[in-house]
Amino acid sequence: MSSETDVVIIGAGSAGLSAAKQLHRRGLGYILIEGSHRIGGRAYSEEIAPGVWFDLGCSYLHQGETNPFATIADDLGVVIGRDQGNIFVPENIRLHRNGQPLSVEDTARHNQYRENCYNAIQEASEREEDTAIADLIDLENEFAQPFMSGMAGSCAQDIDQLSAKDIASFGSGSDIPILNGYGNLVAQWAQDVDVSLNTRVDRIDWSGEGITIETSKGNLNARAVLSTVSNGILAAGDIRFTPNLPDWKTEAFMNLPIGTLNKTCVHFDKDVFGDDGRGFHNTWNDSGDDSGNGCGIEASVMGLNTAVTFLGGRQAIWLEKQGQQAGHDFAVDQIAEVFGNDIRKHVTRSIVTAWTTDPWTRGSYASSRPGQSHQRIELARPIDDRLFFAGEATIVGPQACGHGAFLSGIRAAEEVAAALS
Repeated sequence: MSSETDVVIIGAGSAGLSAAKQLHRRGLGYILIEGSHRIGGRAYSEEIAPGVWFDLGCSYLHQGETNPFATIADDLGVVIGRDQGNIFVPENIRLHRNGQPLSVEDTARHNQYRENCYNAIQEASEREEDTAIADLIDLENEFAQPFMSGMAGSCAQDIDQLSAKDIASFGSGSDIPILNGYGNLVAQWAQDVDVSLNTRVDRIDWSGEGITIETSKGNLNARAVLSTVSNGILAAGDIRFTPNLPDWKTEAFMNLPIGTLNKTCVHFDKDVFGDDGRGFHNTWNDSGDDSGNGCGIEASVMGLNTAVTFLGGRQAIWLEKQGQQAGHDFAVDQIAEVFGNDIRKHVTRSIVTAWTTDPWTRGSYASSRPGQSHQRIELARPIDDRLFFAGEATIVGPQACGHGAFLSGIRAAEEVAAALS
């Protein structure tokens, strides 16, 4: 690995990889370094059974009509489920309270409450009220619990920590699953990008005319640095800056804290769902026992013998601390509530994520604190035309998404090219 270049890119997730491709198109030299043993960042697929893949991180092509990875998938011949893109539409989600399917009447009341909550969020945003979602909705409603756990499961934070304006800015569109994994799609798309793996960044010295990047494999020198690391890494101080980053930049990533969305994929030795069971289910418990407040369950969406539970926010962090077996047990219990206890004897194995303690991300993705939705723009803003920033937290509209990171990498690469021209 050469020690001199125009740009050092830190992090080989979707943002770093798209930036590398764009800088190459612009004729600029770059070195792309990645602390872990693989590319993809939070797009990471593992094989849970022969030919059956599970995405530990991002797994859907959100905003599918405009998602560049949908086009990339088509170009690469990757199978995606466009006909399954409406999985999260309210009328397609199956609801289960205290282990029982919700009645038609209660489902209608639940969906009306859910619609009222989203209307309140949108209306507050239109009034420029950047308040916590918890302050906008009726928390005494009988369906508040599934709404709260659903928001935590999609936004990785609880609603008292979520900015209504930030959530309202998220773009609309279909949610397209990928048969063999988002992580595998990213890896296939980026196979032509040269990456130095297992290269941890310890310090960035931008005190002089050039920039020195101290890594676990020696020092690099560059005219510019493009950081695509997560806000969890920035907030933890895992990379030291000399001089320190300006206060406005620190305030940006501290007010866009990384949250936790954990998933458990359970594989079965047969189809335990049936055609009627495939799709997305929400479970919750309000009977007063200790069975928890439920989760989301993705059941055999692409016809596989797997179910994936989604759990976010404080509950996800708590369960992660209990260990892998606790995560497995929780997932199987929730799936059994929907599909019956007979499924237990057909479990072959599971994969349990633990994003909070992942040393290369320290969480899943970022959400704005109440009153701080403007910080995404500040996080994206370059420093001194030498330090540049990209990643899912630096974009508005497709924030918290793999394609948002992709687009931010291109944006940052163009900023670098303009600054160095």
